[in-house]
Amino acid sequence: MISRTLKTTLALVLSVGLLSAGCKPQAPVTAGTAAAPTHAERQEARLLDPDPREIHFSKLHMLTDGGENAEAYFSFDGKRLIFQSTRPPFHCDQIFSMGIDGSDLKLVSAGKGRTTCAYYYPDGRHVLYSSTHLAGDACPPPPDHSQGYVWALYPSYDIFRADADGKNLVRLTDTPGYDAEATISPRGDRMVFTSMRDGDLDIYTMNLDGTDVRRLTDALGYDGGPFFSPDGSKIVYRAYHPTSKEEIDDYTSLLRRNLIRPTTLEIWVMNADGSDKRQITHLNAASFAPFFHPSGKKIIFSSNHGDPRGREFDLWMVNLDGTGLERITYSKGFDGFPMWAPDGKTFVFCSNRHDSAPHETNVFVTTWKD
Repeated sequence: MISRTLKTTLALVLSVGLLSAGCKPQAPVTAGTAAAPTHAERQEARLLDPDPREIHFSKLHMLTDGGENAEAYFSFDGKRLIFQSTRPPFHCDQIFSMGIDGSDLKLVSAGKGRTTCAYYYPDGRHVLYSSTHLAGDACPPPPDHSQGYVWALYPSYDIFRADADGKNLVRLTDTPGYDAEATISPRGDRMVFTSMRDGDLDIYTMNLDGTDVRRLTDALGYDGGPFFSPDGSKIVYRAYHPTSKEEIDDYTSLLRRNLIRPTTLEIWVMNADGSDKRQITHLNAASFAPFFHPSGKKIIFSSNHGDPRGREFDLWMVNLDGTGLERITYSKGFDGFPMWAPDGKTFVFCSNRHDSAPHETNVFVTTWKD
């Protein structure tokens, strides 16, 4: 799960699901059936020009138009995307899938509770996502921002497996506290996820059926948002490790109330067994949503680095040794959740650009140019 912008943009975008939906009302959607499209979704995917400075992008295909759409990830065959969206008639995020041209939109989750962090299984016939629905059909309440800007770590989040059409839901985690942010290795053998099962926000791996859980991180602080490298040998993740007494007291106090303050996150890498942990960025910014370049030698991520107000989030790329920081996007607002398809050329990300109403976030696909 991820939240929105530091105070404004992080609060508006990263939390994917706290914004009001901006598209026109739709008819109710049932799991496994094509969602009733808005007028814009009935049109062909928009073909748009990137900013001239976005030299790695070809024409941009805008796949959604309206609401909050985020964390769009490719299936292992590169033919579909699974993502979370807040759109009528739902009041918080549900999981949808669609073709990489934006067609064949389907509701995957049950339409209950709040959902996040969906991913395809290697066989393409199953998906995983996290959901709060066992704690109730209603959306859980947003966090109390009287403590400043914070994310909610809903303890009712558990990880589930389902058929690709949403049927045959199976619970994979059953421990107290937050379980979410799960992704699967390109090797197809393990999934990695974030959990509070041992009292802190740490990264774990397990088999695809939920067995053989192994803890990879144990430093005080938040370790999360993990993804495997293309060969499955490494894991990239975001982290915040408080060091001063003031930082530690603030972090632990919020954690006891299932909250976290995400104002400073750095990008880290470790081996798939948890060894050789290395901090890659030292930007003192909110950096998140890291993903490996197809070469395995670089990492792309979203960050508000360089914006004194902390409101502009762009995609950046960096070498594994922390050198060669390169800005990738230049649009106003938010660009995040980058991912390459298995072909190493097709690229997806989510952005505020070309929104038809303020603060909408949509899914874009392009062909990457190295």
